[in-house]
Amino acid sequence: MASSLVLVFSLALTALGSFMIPQQVEARAFFVFGDSLVDNGNNNYLATQARADAPPYGIDYPTGRATGRFSNGYNIPDFISQALGAEATLPYLSPELNGEKLLVGANFASAGIGILNDTGVQFINIIRMFRQYEYFEQYQQRLSALIGPEQAQQLVNDALILLTVGGNDFVNNYYLVPFSARSRQYPLPEYVEYLISEFRKLLLRLYDLGGRRVLVTGTGPLGCVPAELAMRSTNGQCAPELQRAASLFNPQLTQMIREVNSELGADIFIAANTQLSHYDFVSNPQAYGFTTSKIACCGQGPYNGLGLCTALSNVCPDRDLYAFWDAFHPSERANRYVVQAILNGGTEYMSPMNLSTILALDSRT
Repeated sequence: MASSLVLVFSLALTALGSFMIPQQVEARAFFVFGDSLVDNGNNNYLATQARADAPPYGIDYPTGRATGRFSNGYNIPDFISQALGAEATLPYLSPELNGEKLLVGANFASAGIGILNDTGVQFINIIRMFRQYEYFEQYQQRLSALIGPEQAQQLVNDALILLTVGGNDFVNNYYLVPFSARSRQYPLPEYVEYLISEFRKLLLRLYDLGGRRVLVTGTGPLGCVPAELAMRSTNGQCAPELQRAASLFNPQLTQMIREVNSELGADIFIAANTQLSHYDFVSNPQAYGFTTSKIACCGQGPYNGLGLCTALSNVCPDRDLYAFWDAFHPSERANRYVVQAILNGGTEYMSPMNLSTILALDSRT
């Protein structure tokens, strides 16, 4: 299950009013890669435990049904699609993804995966990053058959892409069990350097596959999610070792993205900085309209952070008051604020520019 919070939520909460999206934005294709924070239901089609296909998941989705999103309702890609003026992308494995629906884009994300192939080994039959890219190649072949190779290439080049991966490499790999294989192989600083070097390969491969506008999110406050509070905290404070991991990973990711953009000679990759100000949100959720950022809405055990969110779990009556839906994942309302930061955040949070700026620039070219 995924692990990272895509953005420091406090960044996104500069406005508590309505969700602002650009007006008169021409719809463009949208592609999504990553883990359960952005999975729209691919894992529903796989024989794996990493699924969100049963109640109470989806309780606040328009249909009221579980969709495979690890949320009580919409997730981050849904709100980005709304900002693009487009319908939500379908999971690539969905049989409904054919014909003109291919023009909207596709979601290739799969809960449980990480940057590394050995991340999430406890989840069988998940779509690791190399496989997500293979599916992207298949998608482009299908698209070429529909609209021709030149138009297909143009659609991909003009598309917006979201890549959310990395948190699982800590919570479902390095820190999964005491003395894990990776923790014996690398001290934490060297492990982070290794992850960044492997992440760089993922970015360059995505560029080779035609990606020209790619939002790349780092990890959020890994040590502050209800699961880690339940397992590692004795006093309700964020787990320091996981917080240290995030504080090492995120700045290096942003720096690596700057270097890759410089090598490519263009702002291909846009970094969502998840390091700044997250303690504000965690320590003072009431200032942002939540009653708690420690207790998950759905779960059991301390902080509702143990086990899976199931029909037998405790479920809060008002999901809007909780920053976390389950042990790892933001609530729909929190996801809305995350995307607000992606759209409107300053350069200290979105480097080198936010999504609204990207949309405005691209509309003129």
